[in-house]
Amino acid sequence: MKEIVAIIRPDKLENVKKSLEEIGCNGVTVTEVKGRGRQLGITESYRGSDYRIDLLPKTRLEIIVNDSDVEKIIDAIVKTAQTGDIGDGKIFISQIEDVIRIRTGERGNTAV
Repeated sequence: MKEIVAIIRPDKLENVKKSLEEIGCNGVTVTEVKGRGRQLGITESYRGSDYRIDLLPKTRLEIIVNDSDVEKIIDAIVKTAQTGDIGDGKIFISQIEDVIRIRTGERGNTAV
């Protein structure tokens, strides 16, 4: 099993959720976060003064999937979240040792 963590633009969340539902991925945890990447934030002007916003709002998706589903989920996220501009986000993939469904006590792939 793998954990997919995707950091995306907040305005892309609905499109990504819809795309994930279309491929049968319904379980996702969504968190509103702030962060920055290579762009180190943005500089804006307000009443003649420049100021820097170095932590930008982002949306974090966490999805636990069977190994066989990883690539199709990554493809769905990339296709719907990508704008081609700086700040589109990143996807991280980690190995998961075990999953337990609290309600039934199921473990492993059946709990996903």
